[in-house]
Amino acid sequence: MSQPSSAPRLLIVVPTLNSHALLARLLDSLQAQTWPHWRLLFVDGPSGSKHRQWLERCCNAESRCRWLRQDPAEPGIFGAMNQGFAAAGPHEWLLFWGSDDWAAAEDVFERAMAALAAVPDLLVCRGRYVSSAPGDATPGRSTAFRWRGSYRRSLFLGSTPPHQATLIGPGARQRLARYAPGFRLSADLDYFLQLSRWPELRVQVLDLELVHMAPGGVSGVQHRRRLQEVRHAYRRAFGWRWPVPFLMRYLQRIISALP
Repeated sequence: MSQPSSAPRLLIVVPTLNSHALLARLLDSLQAQTWPHWRLLFVDGPSGSKHRQWLERCCNAESRCRWLRQDPAEPGIFGAMNQGFAAAGPHEWLLFWGSDDWAAAEDVFERAMAALAAVPDLLVCRGRYVSSAPGDATPGRSTAFRWRGSYRRSLFLGSTPPHQATLIGPGARQRLARYAPGFRLSADLDYFLQLSRWPELRVQVLDLELVHMAPGGVSGVQHRRRLQEVRHAYRRAFGWRWPVPFLMRYLQRIISALP
């Protein structure tokens, strides 16, 4: 798919639910970027008045920000993200963050956008978990995509693009423009797996730490549900061979947690 001659644009979509106390750090990290061609969309669940007031003040003060109420027909965090898919312009790149994510450095978007000259469908960078405790910025586990010669082979061997560090381009959205229903925790994994069915998909891996993420979250505690969904996603993508990527995924997680 051809890109316009002007500078690429980026839409960052952030699902929220009474999380305004975390959003100032995210917004500050965007406003500090040396590359200015971004816009920020909050998709808000049924939050209280204090949170909604914060969103209103933010969007009034920063013209690149806006917010939407989450559609009840699109429940859950991935339903909110599906509204983000629908809100992206035809030539925009799309990035999904959580309320507790923030840019790793002031020049990360400039460096990422400079890599788009090859016009991939996905640009996969790295993320890192960083402690968000007051006075403690201890770096933790990195979420890097391990390239194994091709995109589909990399997925089959258990690696997954971290969605907080993966820019989804117009070409990828032409092939698949929303997350599948039925996934509460692993729709991002399923999305990347389903994209791998297109052998002409262009994927570029960039050695750039794009985002910092606070550890924890709901997906970190619903272990049984996540395992069920991960198994289902691999079965949809690889059929009877699903145990191979399933086991390799968690083996890599164990290895990455070692000192």
